[in-house]
Amino acid sequence: MESISLIIVEDDAMVLEVNRQFIDSLNTFKIIGTAKTGLEAEKLIVEKNPQLVLLDFYLPDMNGLDVIQEVRRNKQDTDFILVTAAKDVETIQQVFRYGAIDYIIKPFRFDRLKAALERYQQMMYRVKINDELDQKDVDHWAASIGSKSNGKDLPKGLNEVTLKQIMQYMMKMKDALSAEEVAKGTGLARVTVRRYLEYMEKTKRLKLDIQYGSVGRPINRYSVM
Repeated sequence: MESISLIIVEDDAMVLEVNRQFIDSLNTFKIIGTAKTGLEAEKLIVEKNPQLVLLDFYLPDMNGLDVIQEVRRNKQDTDFILVTAAKDVETIQQVFRYGAIDYIIKPFRFDRLKAALERYQQMMYRVKINDELDQKDVDHWAASIGSKSNGKDLPKGLNEVTLKQIMQYMMKMKDALSAEEVAKGTGLARVTVRRYLEYMEKTKRLKLDIQYGSVGRPINRYSVM
């Protein structure tokens, strides 16, 4: 399979080098440039026309959304995966509205980045070998955008709308929460919330902290990774 051209935009030299080494190890992506500022990124994207950009949100001269907006104004066919510490709901929503295909919150595990890159590679392969896409292909494409479940279907009894509702609520919270607290905040049943929280912990969307008290059963608390 032909390698995918990629640019890394990251102002932290150490993080940039670590990401570069990891991506090089995959042997399916070709890094054609790196940038440490928004202006450098915009210039490099125009010159190199990469298929994909790994983009930090917090840059010295502007934010990642500014970079995406400028590229969209230039009508370039470039895709973006955000790799950033920004995790407020408004920023995430804006980034996806401008067409980012995934959003990875720092700190992250490399298997999360690997999964995002592999999904993108599979998506590009389908587009390349087909002049038209059927509904199954389109559904697979849509499911891959912003997904953290590696393209797998949700377990029986869970739905995407409720999953997003709970995830957005969790993103607003600074502290780890119990299922009862999330249920109260979202207006959903505690039993329902517990199932979604357990699923999101298993799929690495949330991390689990078990709180032991002096008496009674331990309490499971969840927070965004």
